[in-house]
This record gives sequence, C-alpha cells and structure tokens, in this order.
Amino acid sequence: MKKFLTLCLLLFFGVMTAQQNQKITSALKFQKKINQDFKNPAKTPIPANERKTFKALDFFEIDTAFSVEAEFIRTPYEAPFEMPTTTERKPVYVKYGEIFFTLSGKEYKLNLYQNQQLTKKAEYKDYLFLPFTDLTNGESSYSGGRYIDMKIPKSNKVIVDFNQAYNPYCAYNGEYSCPIPPEENHMDLAVTAGVKAYKLK
Repeated sequence: MKKFLTLCLLLFFGVMTAQQNQKITSALKFQKKINQDFKNPAKTPIPANERKTFKALDFFEIDTAFSVEAEFIRTPYEAPFEMPTTTERKPVYVKYGEIFFTLSGKEYKLNLYQNQQLTKKAEYKDYLFLPFTDLTNGESSYSGGRYIDMKIPKSNKVIVDFNQAYNPYCAYNGEYSCPIPPEENHMDLAVTAGVKAYKLK
C-alpha cells in the first residue's frame, strides 16, 4: 500500500512538473516571437529613430500562477458597439463571451470581444480580444492597460495566460490608434506577468 501511494505521488508530481514546464515553454515562445516582430522593420511599432538602439522588450519574470484555467460562457445575441480608442477611430466589436477564474484567492470575470472587421478575414475568424487593466498600470506596466490574444474556445474551459499579455502599439508610438480596455475588464490585482512598460535602452 505504501509503495502504491508513493507511486501515485510520484506520478502526480510528475504531471504537475510537466504542466509547469509546458507553461514556461509557452511563455518563452511568446517572448521570442514578440521580440522577433519588434525587430522586424515591417512589423515593429518602434519609431524609426529608436530602432537602432532597441534590443528587446522588458518582461515580468514568468510566473505560472498567472496561467489560469477559466470557465468560458458564451454570450450570444450581444449588440455590436463602438469601442473607444486613443484616437477618434471607433472599431465595432461584439462581446463574445465571459471568462470566470480565480487568481490570488480572488474571483474575476472578464469579457472577451470579437472585432467585426477582422471576422471578414479568414485568418482572424476565430480570434478573440481580451483587453484588461490592473494595478500595475502606470507603474511597471503601460498606463493604458494590456491585451491578450485568444481564440474561440472549443469547450467551456480555457487557459488564460497573463504571461502573454502585451502592450498596445500606442505604448510605443503615438501614431497608432489603440482600443481602450472597458471598465468592466479592470482587475483589482497587480498582474506582474507579461510585457512591462516600454523604456528605450
């Protein structure tokens, strides 16, 4: 019996370790990809006069506690609305669903949105937009909040990884027009994960 329990514990911790490693690998892959894009002149939002000195983005230390499993609830029949941006542009979005999760002992609900213009493009048909604000904004992260890219869930469970939260392009260049996270997507928590505020090195 003792050997059986020991084996079960070893298997449990083995699975937990594998899951942790997978989350870290996923976050590192995200960091590598976004840094590659920011060094690519065809994709980067970094102003031309700063590109020579740009080396890499700053990230919070990867913390797998910020990769959470959330319950997804579809919210059909939502009316399209114009989401405010940092300019006069007002793209049309629809609230696609809600996610519920627990983080640091608190329960949260965030809304997922779908850009109606992007749905006309095949590569974005399953794209969902998660803009949010938290207590790090204006301090260690961009004052205007951050975004997470997601896809339409195939079940009522979805992984939300705040280690993959990134800044809107207007955090780097005022020429861009960026959606402002709705008030209902504010988190009363310091999300110390993902991309930090931009500071030219």
